[in-house]
Amino acid sequence: MHRSIFCAPESRQRAARRPALLATLTLALAVAACAPSVDQQPPLDKAKSAQSRSTRIVLLHHSVGEVIWNGGLANYISDWNSAHGSHYEITELTYPNTLGGHADLRRVMPGRLFVKLVPDRYPWDNYPYDYWNLWIAHKGNQHDRYELNLDDLVRSYDVIVFKHCYPVSGIEPDNGAPSVSSRVKTEANYRLQYEALKQRMHEFPQTKFILWTPTGLTQAFTNQPQAERADRFTTWVKDSWDTKGDNIFLWDFRQLQTGGGLYVEAAHARKGDEAHPSDEFAVQVAPLLGRRIVDVIEGRGDTGSLTGANPERGDQMVRGGTRPRT
Repeated sequence: MHRSIFCAPESRQRAARRPALLATLTLALAVAACAPSVDQQPPLDKAKSAQSRSTRIVLLHHSVGEVIWNGGLANYISDWNSAHGSHYEITELTYPNTLGGHADLRRVMPGRLFVKLVPDRYPWDNYPYDYWNLWIAHKGNQHDRYELNLDDLVRSYDVIVFKHCYPVSGIEPDNGAPSVSSRVKTEANYRLQYEALKQRMHEFPQTKFILWTPTGLTQAFTNQPQAERADRFTTWVKDSWDTKGDNIFLWDFRQLQTGGGLYVEAAHARKGDEAHPSDEFAVQVAPLLGRRIVDVIEGRGDTGSLTGANPERGDQMVRGGTRPRT
C-alpha cells in the first residue's frame, strides 16, 4: 500500500500554521532571553551635566500631548533659540510608556503580538494616582514595571512638562474615605495626591516642573455635576495648590480648551471626540505652551500668563487663538 504524497486537508492546515507558530515561539524565546530594563531616555551619555550650556526640556504625554507636540511646539522653541541666542532643547516622551521594560523589543514586534507576549506592563494611565505611584511610591532604584521614576527624569532634564489625559476630568463624588494611594477619581483623592506630589517636586529645587491644568471633556462625553467637579478641582489647583516662588508652574490648557466654561468647546476638539484637540487648535496652542515654557525658564513663571498668551506683549491673534511673538 502506497502512502499518498499529498497532505490531507487537516495536515495541510497544520503545515500552514507551522511558520506562524515557529515565529511566535521564536519571539517568545526572545522575550524570555531579553531581560527587561528601565527605558532610559535620553541615553545616559546625553544626560544633562553641569558643563552643558543647553537647558533640556521634556514633555511627558500620551495622546492629547502628542497632538499638541505635533502642532509645532519644537519649532517654536527652535525659532526662539534663533531669535534670542538661547540654547533650549526640547524632546517628547510617552509616559508612562507601558512597555514593561522591553522598549527595544517593541520597536521590532507588532503591537498585538507584543501585548500578548509582554502582559506585565504598566497601564495606559497618567492620572494623579499614577504620578504619585511612579514618583513617590517608587523612588531611587525602585520602579513600577520598569517605568522611569522621578529620580531618573531629573537626572536627564532641567524642565519637566507633564499632564493628565482627558479621563482625569471624569471625577466622581467623594466617597468619604479619601486615600492618597487610591486610583478612584475623586476631588479628595486628587488633592491628597497633588499635595504629596508638590512636596516630592520640592525635593528637586534645581528642576522646574510645568503641569497642565486638567484636560477637559466635551459636553457629549460628560455630565454637568462631573464637569463642575472637574472645574472646581482646577480652580483649587490654580488658586490654592499653586504657590509663587517655588519650582512648580502651571500651563492653563483647560482655559484654552473651554474658554472658561465647563466643557471643551466643540471647535477645539476633533469631531465626535471626547477631548482630543483638533489639528487646527493644536497649531494655535502649541506656541502658547512654548512661550509658557520659555517664560518659566527665563524667570517669568510667576508673572507671565498661565496660558502663554499676553496681548499686551504684542501677541498676534489668529483664528480665535493667540500666537505669541518669538
